[in-house]
Amino acid sequence: MSDDVYELYYWPGIQGRGEFVRLTLEEGGASYVDVARQPESEGGGVKALMRLMREGQGLEPFAPPFIRVGDRVIAQTANVLAFLAPRLSLIGGDAASRLAANQIQLTIADFILEAHDVHHPIGSHLYYDDQKHEAKRRAPHFLRERIPKYLGHFERLVARNDAGKGVHLLGAGLTYVDLSMFQVLSGLDYAFPKAMAGIALQFPLLGALRDHVAGRPRTAAYLGSSRRIPFNEKGLFRHYPELDSPD
Repeated sequence: MSDDVYELYYWPGIQGRGEFVRLTLEEGGASYVDVARQPESEGGGVKALMRLMREGQGLEPFAPPFIRVGDRVIAQTANVLAFLAPRLSLIGGDAASRLAANQIQLTIADFILEAHDVHHPIGSHLYYDDQKHEAKRRAPHFLRERIPKYLGHFERLVARNDAGKGVHLLGAGLTYVDLSMFQVLSGLDYAFPKAMAGIALQFPLLGALRDHVAGRPRTAAYLGSSRRIPFNEKGLFRHYPELDSPD
């Protein structure tokens, strides 16, 4: 499996949900190609992504991110991570660990959907400016209620994980859900820096988890490279100053 080359298919200009897959591939030391970021002349670009969605092998993907390895095409972020993690030694081999990790990842998926819907509360078919009024109504509830509720849940998972040395959600070592939690915390800090400056103080174990992940050699190298797309206002986490206040 170490010789496998993974093809990642995701939109080229944003981190989005594809970043959870990128972080796992990078920390796992996988050989991979970020297909849509490659030149069309080399078989890349968005056209390659759309072509595989239309003409995919096996079960047709609904939307990116998805990966192709050999003759398999695997879609849906949590599903992709559940497939990759055992291959890249980012989850234990036992069924209980895999189920627990998938449960955490699906809770993360719920959380990031709520984060996205702060700036797009009506729908993705509209621009932010077309729903700014509704976003400004939604943001205070997300900041005051939903972020602390979710982060409190994850903080308790770290606290109760006796084997995790205070920096892991599950088990004694790094798993893919730690990487995903790092990405969520980084995204929230980008989108809501003013609010998160206060909120983060309530969750010191998650702060330690984030620092631990960021300091791992492979992840640190990735974060400092051009492969890491910067956060921007086209992605999942977006910074609009008018939304960054709990009042």
